[in-house]
Amino acid sequence: MSEDRPAALPHKAKRRRQRRISPIWIVPIVAVLIGLWLAYDNYLQRGTQITLVMDNAEGIEAGSTLIKTRNVEIGRVERVGLSDDLRSTEIVARISPDAERMLVDDTRFWVVKPRIGREGISGLGTVLSGAYIQLQPGSSDAPRREFEVLDQPPVASQDAEGIRINLLSQLGNSLRLGDPVTYQGYTVGRVEATEFDADNRQMRQRLFIESPYDVLVTESTRFWSASGIDLRLDSEGVRVNVESFEALLGGGVTFGVPEDVPLGPRVAPDTTFSLYPDEDSALQGSFNRYLEYVMLIDGTVRGLSRGAPVEFRGVRIGTVASVPWNFSATQPEGRQGFAIPVLVRIEPQRIANDDDDGRFDLDEWEARFERLFDIGLRASLKNGNLLTGAMFVDLNFQRDLEGEYVAEVFEERRVFPTTSGGFAQIEAQVTNLLDKLNNLEIEPILSGLDRNLAQSEAMLDEVRELTATFQSIADDPATREMPDNLNRSLIELRETLSGLSPESDAYRELTGAMQRLERLMRDLQPAARTISEQPSALIFDRRGGDDPEPRAPRD
Repeated sequence: MSEDRPAALPHKAKRRRQRRISPIWIVPIVAVLIGLWLAYDNYLQRGTQITLVMDNAEGIEAGSTLIKTRNVEIGRVERVGLSDDLRSTEIVARISPDAERMLVDDTRFWVVKPRIGREGISGLGTVLSGAYIQLQPGSSDAPRREFEVLDQPPVASQDAEGIRINLLSQLGNSLRLGDPVTYQGYTVGRVEATEFDADNRQMRQRLFIESPYDVLVTESTRFWSASGIDLRLDSEGVRVNVESFEALLGGGVTFGVPEDVPLGPRVAPDTTFSLYPDEDSALQGSFNRYLEYVMLIDGTVRGLSRGAPVEFRGVRIGTVASVPWNFSATQPEGRQGFAIPVLVRIEPQRIANDDDDGRFDLDEWEARFERLFDIGLRASLKNGNLLTGAMFVDLNFQRDLEGEYVAEVFEERRVFPTTSGGFAQIEAQVTNLLDKLNNLEIEPILSGLDRNLAQSEAMLDEVRELTATFQSIADDPATREMPDNLNRSLIELRETLSGLSPESDAYRELTGAMQRLERLMRDLQPAARTISEQPSALIFDRRGGDDPEPRAPRD
């Protein structure tokens, strides 16, 4: 049975595969992970890449120029180069991740470097450290990665409290970025931007007025240029207006509300106003409802200028709008000679208040002036300033007019009736005087003058003879001795009068005689009374009782 048992097979060893990683691979794996983490961390620390565009890269250096906000470093310039069209400079910079949320649509950049301007000297700290780029955060939510660098620092931040408004003015205005905005001489804001619109030939300015002064800007506010010193010689005299010292050096803008005009409600941001050249022009802009008339001046208009006042007995009621106006237009029929047309505006708002509707009834005012024309209202030119020769329009009533008022029209404007005034009246009076002198008969007057002169000469001869007679009398020796004789007579009279002094004997004797005479007169008074009562007492003895009454004889 042992032969039937198969032979035993040889034993085979089994190999098992090792599935776990060898510990030696841990080191390179960890190194790779650390490298990847460092690379990712380095990528995150690099921050956000932005592009800055500016005209000139003066003071900007790649790798060294910093980007700051509130004096804290938030980035650095990496590369400086030219744009594709070679017209500007492109600066590539990196902003730290912490400041990435500041990169929004209204974020602004500018270069901080030494500057000398109207506001003074700034950026002196960059003389040693070098220029840097300043970032001003915006308030928008839209992200942005490409910005334009401002040439000048902004006047105020976007989140500053206040109001921003726009101004429109004609070409030639001298406002620049950073000019002050003043109210009654106090600086309340700045000019943020200026732009010239070539299509409309207008200057556009953007102003920022700080809080709490933004409440001063209302619908009735007027803006005008502040040139520092405003010196004017016109028909109203000499006027000098001096603004603040800052405006004196560089100009600026000032604003206010005209007198007798309601303040009105506050305006919304980005409201547009007109910029007037001076305060008077701004005041005229308040009178936006007026009547236009044409004055046909037969005399000269030298000295009459645009903006001259139209006055009624010293009260201003209008303004001269144009001198001359439509000079080459056809003159109205029936006029002799050529008259110079002058356009004037009658502004009822100067002398009346708004009605219930807030508007003026111009038709009523026009009818009122027509009635005044019928009763003699006329316009004339008068000299308002002898120093400058400036003229103004004076309205007054003329009572001695010849003929009736006839309405006229010139270029679709009513004609304001006029009369000569000022030097024209003087010239007419002188002409009339010369005409009268020419009509005088001179020969009879000259003959009378000759006779009067002959009589005057004869009278002068008599006066000369009389003077000679008086002179001969004065030269007579007896006349010369008269003062001495008069002096001696006065001396003798003085001596005589000195004997009648109260202390002299003659004065005492005279006084005694007067006293005796007085006693005698008292003694004679009874006898005089008796004779007065009984005249017969001088012959018969005085009887007592009443005088007997005469009786008829008895039978």
